[in-house]
Amino acid sequence: MSIDDVPVVTEAFPKTVRLVTTARLRAAVLVPLVDDDDELKLLAEIEGATSTRLIAQDRGISGLAANELVFDLPNAHFINASFAYAKPQQPNRFNGADRGAWYAALDVATCLDEVGYHLTNALADAGDFNATVEYAEMFCSLAGEFLDLRRLPSHPSLDPDKAKAYPVGNALADGARAAGLNGIIYPSVRHKGGICLVALRPAAVQSVRQGALYRMTWRGSPTPAIEGPI
Repeated sequence: MSIDDVPVVTEAFPKTVRLVTTARLRAAVLVPLVDDDDELKLLAEIEGATSTRLIAQDRGISGLAANELVFDLPNAHFINASFAYAKPQQPNRFNGADRGAWYAALDVATCLDEVGYHLTNALADAGDFNATVEYAEMFCSLAGEFLDLRRLPSHPSLDPDKAKAYPVGNALADGARAAGLNGIIYPSVRHKGGICLVALRPAAVQSVRQGALYRMTWRGSPTPAIEGPI
């Protein structure tokens, strides 16, 4: 079986890694603002009215139905947030403006290069290469049917030029999801020899647990210093 000449494989990956900013791990930002549980509940209701993740979990958003999300699982909010928080002006390689995805890799070095590339571009756009960002590893297991681009490094969805690659990648992901596949396996574009995966459905992301912390620091240069595990 294949989709647009990309083969479909059945595989299991017991441990993949994704990086999330440590800001997502901190205690609820509302807690210091209240004096008791009743006030916290009231503020949580206000937050829920504007939180894309909570809105998606309650009634869905464009491109993502509420019944696709996961509940009553450890770290379910990390899974749901990755699908709810798409960037309308900044689509990714295998997801568009109205639906996110869970991007991961087989090793943290690949993740650091992928994340570092995009952050460096953002700093370049801002005109200031001075920043410190801390990330936490989030491990998960992935298994099932995937499109496999590992032997197709010249596939147009893997072009380093985002303007060329992303429309092709989004169309490929739409086809994979319509066929009921769990995601796509592909060679990293930013880390030579690395392997990345993207889960296209929340239910495909299993056994999420936290790993080590890493710190990336830009000190006036587009090449960050990396510390970790810390």
